[in-house]
Amino acid sequence: MTTILEVKQLSKHFSDFCAVDKIDFKVTKGSCFGLLGPNGAGKTTTIEMLEGILTPTSGEILFNGQGITREDFQKLGIQFQHTALQDYLTVRETLNLFSSFYKKTVPIDDLITQCQLTDFINVDHRKLSGGQKQRLLLALALINDPELIFLDEPTTGLDPHSRRLFWDLVNDIKAAGKTILLTTHYMDEAEYLCDQIAIMDKGQIIAMNSPENLLREHFKGSLISLPKQNVASQISFANAHYSQDSVLIHSDNTEATLAQLLTEQISLQGLQVKSANLDDLFLKLTGHALHTNEEKTDV
Repeated sequence: MTTILEVKQLSKHFSDFCAVDKIDFKVTKGSCFGLLGPNGAGKTTTIEMLEGILTPTSGEILFNGQGITREDFQKLGIQFQHTALQDYLTVRETLNLFSSFYKKTVPIDDLITQCQLTDFINVDHRKLSGGQKQRLLLALALINDPELIFLDEPTTGLDPHSRRLFWDLVNDIKAAGKTILLTTHYMDEAEYLCDQIAIMDKGQIIAMNSPENLLREHFKGSLISLPKQNVASQISFANAHYSQDSVLIHSDNTEATLAQLLTEQISLQGLQVKSANLDDLFLKLTGHALHTNEEKTDV
């Protein structure tokens, strides 16, 4: 497996504050790599260093085995969360404008087909729906035929249908041999799209592997979820985690756990028994859930 992007001991300090603290990871060519973390974890700072927006305090960024250069940044595609587009331009005119910024470009008609823009190609981009706007921004990120594409929270605020459509587009891009680095607040999105994920917290990477291997590593047995209102006080289970609305108990023996709950006279109304997912993993590793609202304060 060929490594397209490698980060070695990458750090970023702002005065006496360490936003990113000596992180290491590799991204394999043709894969989708997910970078996940709560607000303030350091993932936005990490991405901006990889994109060339910020200069690292220390460490290395290698692109195709060599230190990344200004020329290499021309081989990247970036879909920002918010991109200011020129007013009064149609979708086609916007594509033509961005195409003029690069020496090497993908034919506009190919992008229109690939990102499913045909139905609104002559519409002013300001009149697009959220899902249509994100498909246009994806096309703009692909316009220079990049080797590596950064997608920063690409489906935030989209309805479920638009999110699924966008996921299909991302999978098509990956199937065409492109490499994707994705940040997201949606655990189902990371589980569906990512071959590898790295979870950041307080400037460091605290876990990294495929979603399946991470879940296998950290969870055996089942998870029992109880509405928090059922629990009058702290329960006796050492492996219980409290979220805003529920209590999660990691159990190696479901029947024994249920029996203990009944012994402690805890209501089982609303109880659910389930297998662990990435939301549960995130809660276990960081102590809190990864919110799905738009990130405001990350550094």
